[in-house]
Amino acid sequence: MHSTPHIAALSAATSAPVLVAALGARSATAALTGLAACSLAVTAGNELQLMPAGDFRGFDGRPEDAPHWHIDAALAEVLINAAAARKNPYVIDYEHQTLRAQTNGQPAPAAGWFRKLEWREGVGLFAVDVEWTERAKEMIAAGEYRYISPVIGYDKEGNVVSLFMAAITNNPAIHGMEEVLLAAATQLFASPRTTSLTQEKSMDELLEQLRWLLNLPVGSTAEDILAQLQKLTQAIRDGMGGEATAAASFDLIAHIQTQREQIASLSGATPDPSKFVAIGLVQDLQSQVAQLTGELNKTRIDNLVSGAIAAGKLLPSMESWAREFGAKDLAALTAYIEKAPPVVHLNGTQTGGKAPANQGGSLTPNQAALCAAMGISQEDFLKTQQAEQA
Repeated sequence: MHSTPHIAALSAATSAPVLVAALGARSATAALTGLAACSLAVTAGNELQLMPAGDFRGFDGRPEDAPHWHIDAALAEVLINAAAARKNPYVIDYEHQTLRAQTNGQPAPAAGWFRKLEWREGVGLFAVDVEWTERAKEMIAAGEYRYISPVIGYDKEGNVVSLFMAAITNNPAIHGMEEVLLAAATQLFASPRTTSLTQEKSMDELLEQLRWLLNLPVGSTAEDILAQLQKLTQAIRDGMGGEATAAASFDLIAHIQTQREQIASLSGATPDPSKFVAIGLVQDLQSQVAQLTGELNKTRIDNLVSGAIAAGKLLPSMESWAREFGAKDLAALTAYIEKAPPVVHLNGTQTGGKAPANQGGSLTPNQAALCAAMGISQEDFLKTQQAEQA
């Protein structure tokens, strides 16, 4: 979690005990968590002290969200380098009018400008090239303004990490800066790092919610989430008939509610018997159709195989194979039989249905030789032959 920026204000003259400076040095490692306006005595010269060295507090006890404010050489070097990298100088205005302008509508004229910072060990941070306007010089010389109040950023430990602007003021310690001024300073000078961290936190929370919504693993990346969102978008469009719906006109929550209502309506409705058939009846009908289809196919296979054997296109030994093949693919078996050539010697008798030449009781020379070789009388051979032919 990253703290929301706060603003505190404290003012003091260096000659009065309203700021307590303590020795010590610490490095700043945390991000900006607050803003403060603190005041020191001002002169019309070109140098002015912005902060005392070490730990310091406001006369009214602030900061409340840190142990104290603190600046040392290491922290000052960060501010000095940041000032050197700026294109525009820091402004010095009157009574922090730059922060009040949004609410009171009054101009915010500059009292002066500065660009260069310098750290003086044991003393504090100084602006060393201040350019005052003539009007500001006259008012400071006349004692009409006595204090300088820089606006600084600090982390949760109170380490000063940023410098934003300054103002001349006559209100040392600024007990309880108005809420509108606090909000204005936060809006104008919130650290880019703080803003970035806040945005990152918001983005992390958004991605976490999307992972839950899309049922994605905890480690899913933004690319994974985007891909799943695109699938969801396409699924919704397909469910709506593929109609192109503009993102601005589509309400996902309303769409889900409509789907729920339609489901509830269908769940509670009684089907019209003239339009709908009971599922049990449909299943019985399907079973009967399957049985009739099987019987019809068996009859077709019987006729096809029997006819093929009779036509000499299948050997009797192929009958079992043909029936199994037809049960799996009747069309393929039919095509095979249509293309198969008939086996001639299975398609009739060798004499074409006519009586053999020796029907009258005499044997052919070959038959007579066969009987002699086997020791069979020609009469017995003829009787056997005639019996088989009968």
